[in-house]
Amino acid sequence: MSDDLAAPQDVPAGFAVLDWRRGFGRQIGPLYRKQADGRSVMGFRVEEHHTNGMLNAHGGMLMSFADMSWGNVVSVERSSYWVTIRLTCDFLSSAKLGEWVEGSGDVLSMEEDLFIVRGRVWTGDRLLMTGTGVFKPIKPREPRPGEKAYVAS
Repeated sequence: MSDDLAAPQDVPAGFAVLDWRRGFGRQIGPLYRKQADGRSVMGFRVEEHHTNGMLNAHGGMLMSFADMSWGNVVSVERSSYWVTIRLTCDFLSSAKLGEWVEGSGDVLSMEEDLFIVRGRVWTGDRLLMTGTGVFKPIKPREPRPGEKAYVAS
């Protein structure tokens, strides 16, 4: 991948690029995040490297984005790295090349150190995906802006 993937392109106000310089996040980026009213929302602009043969966002890209945007609630609530235990997605519509896509998750419950999250992914007024995920915090870290400090129970 070339470094031009990290250049912001027509990003809505309030979103900041996620500074991934290695690994999978860099391959599928750029991805963005904003914090507003205690809620984290992630976003990305559908670029050619995100698309399938019909120039829609590839289902694998949307699932990867859902995983990151829904699981991000663990980072916000715990300032912790986390892993995905289960991800269930329902595809409702597609995102076309050039569209801005957003995603966010809400905690349904926290049981036995597992976060059960309901999430959605959308573009404008069109819902693209809904689903649920189970995420497990694995390693506390320093809080980032908008995140709560980890407190051991």
